Amino acid sequence: MLLMMGEVLRLSNLARQFPGNPILDFFAFHQSHVPWEGCSLHDMIQPSFSFLVGVALPYSLASRLAKGAAFSQLFTHALWRSFILIAMGIFLRSTHSKQTNFTFEDTLTQIGLGYPLLFLCGRAKPRTQWLIFAAILVAYFTAWALYPLEGQPFAAHWWKENNLGVAFDAWFLNLFPRAAPVIANRGGYGTLSFIPTLGTMILGLIAGQLLRAQTPLRRYYEIAAALIAAALAIHFLGINPIVKRIWTPAWTLFSGGLCFAFLASFRYILEIRGWTRWSFPLLVIGMNSMAAYWIAHVLERPIADSIQIHLGPTLAIGPVILALEWWLLYWMYKRQLFLKV
Repeated sequence: MLLMMGEVLRLSNLARQFPGNPILDFFAFHQSHVPWEGCSLHDMIQPSFSFLVGVALPYSLASRLAKGAAFSQLFTHALWRSFILIAMGIFLRSTHSKQTNFTFEDTLTQIGLGYPLLFLCGRAKPRTQWLIFAAILVAYFTAWALYPLEGQPFAAHWWKENNLGVAFDAWFLNLFPRAAPVIANRGGYGTLSFIPTLGTMILGLIAGQLLRAQTPLRRYYEIAAALIAAALAIHFLGINPIVKRIWTPAWTLFSGGLCFAFLASFRYILEIRGWTRWSFPLLVIGMNSMAAYWIAHVLERPIADSIQIHLGPTLAIGPVILALEWWLLYWMYKRQLFLKV
């Protein structure tokens, strides 16, 4: 959430104003999405958020089961949570539109579309969860690989201009009312990415179960290494590229491995070593991640406009906005006001 809120710093614009500065170029790269193949730190925001949804599920299930909740109640709540996430995603994408913008490729809708299935996976055994994860990736890869592209090389199935995801959205999104027909998403993002995103959430689910069982950190790093190695192998062998925008199976493996490594590293620093004081600013944001998401998407523009009215265009706009957003979350934290779904 801090990385997402930090977009207001506009480091890419700053790097363009001071070309040739390696430090600014480094930070600008990692505050931007890569054009297609590869990965930057910014690309890890959505998979990390999706992964943590899975991590939280075993704790949520255990808490509700301890209170005597029945399966029907739990599943109904999962369906309701799914609906709310999808509705929130569509609403936020429509705040600057004259009519509702029915799109399903943003973080909240992608999580919402897969959440009921994630809930059902949460009741399965770890072995079954791994099998479901593998089946999702194999089926998704096969569907894209078999999409007819006459006269094109195999790699073309993962190109931006024409693929299964583009074809699906050209049909699906045009079922909804809109000002102009959808041909393709300019960034290459698509609705079908919710399927491998479910795979990312299942990896988080497995990690959450390991956390509850107090599994040694070595296991996390072993899983991380295996996932990353598999992703790099199929990427460099030309089988499937690491592309976040269409959430390829290779990306699911690669980003999932990084999420395992991140989780293990933070657990080591915070829980095992006990180095926690530095993390308080992150705690304020993380305890209210949904509120942070809304603040970043809804309040950023009004705050920026207000600052420009009083100060005019200035490089200080980004840091001031980020500080104000964090202060608002801190105000909510002190009053125990948490936005939950």
